[in-house]
Amino acid sequence: MGDVTTTVSVDAAAAAAASAALLPRTREERAGWLDALADALDADRAALVALAAEETHLSEARLDGEVTRTAAQLRFFAGVAREGGYLEATLDSPDASLIPPRPDLRRMLRPIGPVAVYTSSNFPFAFSVLGNDTASALAAGCPVIVKAHPGHPRLSRYTAELAQSVLPAGWFALVEGMDEGVALVQHPAVRAAGFTGSERGGRALFDLAASRPDPIPFYGELGSVNPVVVTRAAARERAAEIGAGLVGSFTRDAGQYCTKPGLVLVPSGEGVADAVTAALGSAPASRQLTDGMSAAYASAVQAFGADDAATVLLGRDEPGTSTPAVVLVDAAALLAEPEAFLEEHFGPVTVLVSYRDDELPELIAALRPSLTATIHRAAGEDVSGLAAALTPIAGRLLFDGWPTGVAIGWAQHHGGAWPATTASVHTSVGATAIRRWLTPIAYQDAPQDVLPPELRDGNPLAIPRRES
Repeated sequence: MGDVTTTVSVDAAAAAAASAALLPRTREERAGWLDALADALDADRAALVALAAEETHLSEARLDGEVTRTAAQLRFFAGVAREGGYLEATLDSPDASLIPPRPDLRRMLRPIGPVAVYTSSNFPFAFSVLGNDTASALAAGCPVIVKAHPGHPRLSRYTAELAQSVLPAGWFALVEGMDEGVALVQHPAVRAAGFTGSERGGRALFDLAASRPDPIPFYGELGSVNPVVVTRAAARERAAEIGAGLVGSFTRDAGQYCTKPGLVLVPSGEGVADAVTAALGSAPASRQLTDGMSAAYASAVQAFGADDAATVLLGRDEPGTSTPAVVLVDAAALLAEPEAFLEEHFGPVTVLVSYRDDELPELIAALRPSLTATIHRAAGEDVSGLAAALTPIAGRLLFDGWPTGVAIGWAQHHGGAWPATTASVHTSVGATAIRRWLTPIAYQDAPQDVLPPELRDGNPLAIPRRES
């Protein structure tokens, strides 16, 4: 592929997408597109990885793995489209004996229309041009207009060219620029939007989506500190293991994961802080994705260092990199000034909060909702009460592990209440991510030739459906 112009104006992209949406494609056709996109990624892997490494500073090994994940997501949603259960097809037979009488009712989900996708910086493939939002929207039957992230513009254009070589006209477009991003969420042809990025940027777009003459759904994945609670029994049993695991998790790929454990509650006097300090010395220094992100990270660490209530431990310092940092505070300091320690900071930094057992309930009550929450427990320890306390603030509750890494599956949930996302009932990873791009339609006493094949008598497409 050459260096060609792949971006278009918002008006042109929206007009083409609206036209494409008027000519629905079958689930099998859309699944075939997704399989073909995955094959195209695999076939062009070397060029994609090399370009991504040049623009993002991420390692080629990491990026190669991300291409594999992205292709897997595309194939996964091809399977979701083919299976058909996501349609929630439901048939109620007529029953004149009911009060009121029930007619013939048939309901399913249909594509909502053209979708805007705002890509992330930290996953230049998996949450970017052909990432999870694009894959799930195409599987749902929605044309996609992608707003490219400025952190990797050439990779975005290259990937868009690949997408346009596979998809029919109108089903995919790429736009660039801040003004274009604002215009996109306000365009009347756009019927929903997905976003992965900062709380400030996501909130601004969310407000624009809500203030339209015709408000549209805006699904934003925003800020998350992903709290971890280490019980006293767990610390006594494996403090060294927990400390080393934490450092490996929050420094992974320069600490640029949305699921990075950014706040860790550890029992006082049990050695976890010492274990973290020991592991920090061998943690790698790394580069942030952009100069702006590097400056923001340095500013955040500096602000922690200026707080009299905090002690900042630093890892290896190498020129041109972001030095890993651990911020040590006690429970009283966090409770006195929670806003100083409960904000997400992009980069390899985490806040370690030392607690006494009687302080733990108040600390948990102070936590903000996050994409994940994690409990480290001792073997056989009953943590049901702690799990119940964390469940309301977590989209995913983990035990004895680390939240970095989000598996692709039917049971996965990657979401949470504000500020983790703008829509806590939805996920951006897993099969039900497709639900964001669908809206219900019910047919009453409709003739067979009007009904979609998925709702016709005899279930001709053999999809999962409920009948009564």
